[in-house]
Amino acid sequence: MATLFNYKTPVKFSEDFKKFYTLVNLRQVRSLSAFFFIISVLFRVLSFIYYGDVIKVQNYDTYSSINWTQMGGMFCLLLLSSITLKFYPNKFFLQKTITFLFVYFLLLITFSVSYTVSLHNTKNTLIIFLIGIATVSLFFSLEYLEILLVTVFITLVYWLTMLDAKISFDDKMINFFAGTILGFILFCFSRYSYFFKSQHFVRLKQLEEKNLEVEKLHTQQGEILGFVAHDLRNPLNNIEALSTLLNNENPKEELKLILSAAIQAKNIINDLIEAVKTDKNKLDTQALNLNSFLILIVEKWRINSNRELILDIEEHEILVQANASKLERVLDNLISNGIKFSSDEKKIHISLKKIAKRIEIKVKDHGIGIPISLIPYIFQQFSQAGRNGLHGEKSIGLGLHISKKIMQLHGGELLVESEENKGTTFTVLFPIITF
Repeated sequence: MATLFNYKTPVKFSEDFKKFYTLVNLRQVRSLSAFFFIISVLFRVLSFIYYGDVIKVQNYDTYSSINWTQMGGMFCLLLLSSITLKFYPNKFFLQKTITFLFVYFLLLITFSVSYTVSLHNTKNTLIIFLIGIATVSLFFSLEYLEILLVTVFITLVYWLTMLDAKISFDDKMINFFAGTILGFILFCFSRYSYFFKSQHFVRLKQLEEKNLEVEKLHTQQGEILGFVAHDLRNPLNNIEALSTLLNNENPKEELKLILSAAIQAKNIINDLIEAVKTDKNKLDTQALNLNSFLILIVEKWRINSNRELILDIEEHEILVQANASKLERVLDNLISNGIKFSSDEKKIHISLKKIAKRIEIKVKDHGIGIPISLIPYIFQQFSQAGRNGLHGEKSIGLGLHISKKIMQLHGGELLVESEENKGTTFTVLFPIITF
């Protein structure tokens, strides 16, 4: 309880919290004043309709005066809050002033109604006043001194009205006690509400800071990764070129291993650079004829590998908006995987179809498939689902991650279906775009 009373928003966030909730409080004033204005208008309309019965109600004149006061006051507060929100959104002192006017006005009106209904013996009928207390406590975030002033003010009003009330001394004493209790309830409820609103705000701010830190670290990581990869690629190119030259002049197994290792390292670096670029860049796209594009890619793989590739494409021209080099990288990754994870005699099937509102490119192999436990991880960066190929080809788990990112940048998707020992099918999806 002591923590609740003494709690203050951490200094680091206190100014932002005050500015934020000052504006929130004013929006609450606008909403609640509109609500109470409508209620008071409805009561006034009903009093006109049933005037003959209403005027017989005890203390009708007092109720009527309170109703007119509520109607006029709420309308003014609605007008003031609306104008301030629209034209003076940064005038915090003005916003606070309007909020306090509403809080004091609401508590006085609800107390007046309870006081009148109870025939000046408020302890008997506190429902309306409690509504005012609950509204102020729940809907408004007031600082310690602010709610303390409100509490003292309304408690004093409660006590002072009892001095002139035509009730017994015992009832006056009970009402003095009740006023103290109600003031304490208002203060406690308000502090409780303030505590949780402040805690929630601080946690959101801390989360924002953590997200900014993570984003900054991610950017730095990408920059370092790109820098290192670029610097490593040049000496590896030299190693590859020299190894190729020496191997052509005097073929040796050792030179082949050096050349193979250099090519593998260069491919890994290219994947790292592509991963960094794909996370940051937007694609430059153009209209691309998928039919002819796919034919060229398949022919390239037929020449550079001993694998039989079956191509099934529709006769009519299929156009997409795409980046040709990025899309080629996706298809190269998928065909390479198909070759890597299926035996030499197995065919690789590639198809292109236009179905309903999408375009599908499927790359299907009949190899070892993917264990069902690994499927959720295959598109992750540096995926734990990475496996060596049937001929020992190594993987660092970037190819499918890059391919999926590229397809998402195209507004498309990359899907997988696989069954262990029966093969895998990757589906490249494009949305249909009207040219």
